Amino acid sequence: MADKKTFHLPDLGEGLPDATIVEWFVKEGDTVRLDDNLVSMETAKAVVEVPSPVSGKVLRLAGAAGDIVITGAMLAEFEIDPSLPQRAEGQDTGHHHGGGHGVGSEDPAPDHKVVASDDGGAIIAGEDAPKVTSDGERSDSGTVVGAMQSSDAVRSEEALAVGGVRAMPAVRAQARKLKVDIGRVRGSGADGTVTMADVKRAAADGSAVMGAAPAAAPRDAAATAPARGAAPMPASRDASSRTALSASGKPMRTQPPGVTATGQPEQLKGVRRNMARVMAAAHAQVVPTTLVDDADLHGWVGKQDITARLIRAICVAAKAVPALNAWFDGESLTRTMHPQVDIGIAVDTDDGLFVPALRNADVLDAGGVRSAIQRLRQQVEDRSIPASELSGYTISLSNFGMFAGRYATPVVVPPCVAIVGAGKLSQDVVAVIGGIEVHRRMPISLTFDHRAATGGEAARFLKALLDDLALAH
Repeated sequence: MADKKTFHLPDLGEGLPDATIVEWFVKEGDTVRLDDNLVSMETAKAVVEVPSPVSGKVLRLAGAAGDIVITGAMLAEFEIDPSLPQRAEGQDTGHHHGGGHGVGSEDPAPDHKVVASDDGGAIIAGEDAPKVTSDGERSDSGTVVGAMQSSDAVRSEEALAVGGVRAMPAVRAQARKLKVDIGRVRGSGADGTVTMADVKRAAADGSAVMGAAPAAAPRDAAATAPARGAAPMPASRDASSRTALSASGKPMRTQPPGVTATGQPEQLKGVRRNMARVMAAAHAQVVPTTLVDDADLHGWVGKQDITARLIRAICVAAKAVPALNAWFDGESLTRTMHPQVDIGIAVDTDDGLFVPALRNADVLDAGGVRSAIQRLRQQVEDRSIPASELSGYTISLSNFGMFAGRYATPVVVPPCVAIVGAGKLSQDVVAVIGGIEVHRRMPISLTFDHRAATGGEAARFLKALLDDLALAH
């Protein structure tokens, strides 16, 4: 009987429960060699290429591009070819089925784990070797993803869909360099991925010049025809075809969106999928309470970096009231107050919310804060930020006021117990002794987990923050 192997989707290093198939590099019936690229999978933070764990014939694949595979579920099945190179039993590359302790999550028991991945993820030491069943089929223990003798490794690529366009960061960089609007380039790669050749072609023929008005798209019957089996779509209703009055001149009755909506449900994937999970979990676990007030910036002298001042004010407040710079364990009812201030900076992207950690913010000056934030934003933009830098912060900041909004109730994501929201600056009329003045003010919202801190602690924290923001420098 041929020796078969079932390969299960391992934890790709983030402790996530699933990943999305981006592209298969093989098809059923192909012969693949050990450590050849098998498939690329999209996680919450990156696209990861998974190598083949064996040499042999591909018997089954888990699904097609766009399908979601649960961590630990069958990813592929092989008929092992003993004449080709195979991996020694028990050899490990450092990736495993998760359980929530991979890269980007806290190592729950560092004393019996070892750090093995480039991103600093924890793996279980001493995993059992793959087992061979009585019928000759070897069941992957899930501890190995394409192990290798020396240099092979699961590689975190930097390509993902940004703004609806899927491309590698290097391709985006080349597009910027060549002044090509990548959003108007038609991707020829898998799943519509824009390749380097696509960008160079667009640069050569001038079909997607950055800043130029888009040309009218030719009618493509294949592209506009409804998908086979799909329900016919109702005719679109543009503004010119709509009216508030009926044919008799009476106000038109409307239908609820569920009757007339033409949009199609969209399966959340990657970053946005993970964001949905995290927010739902936070909503279920935290008891949020919000205090709001305004920081008076009237005394500021000269032009100052608002974000750096916010960071400094949070650090000052955290030193004054450590209970807000803490983690809380709702199950054991324990809290951990931190000597350092690592601030999670909320970064909004087209793909979803990232919260990189600004480490040791309490020892950085304004220049250090600015350069660190620029580095984090750039790493988020090109998806090169290590997963380990997206967790472990001790308090959060959401500077939503750079877009709009005065006050908010931002979400506290456990184990943190507090998040500071900064609203849009405004010129307000302020009562002062002897009359009124116009002051520049910044709305501040402080949301905290009321299980972990009292209202008094939160109010003292907010006062310390406002007092520091009111200083001239």
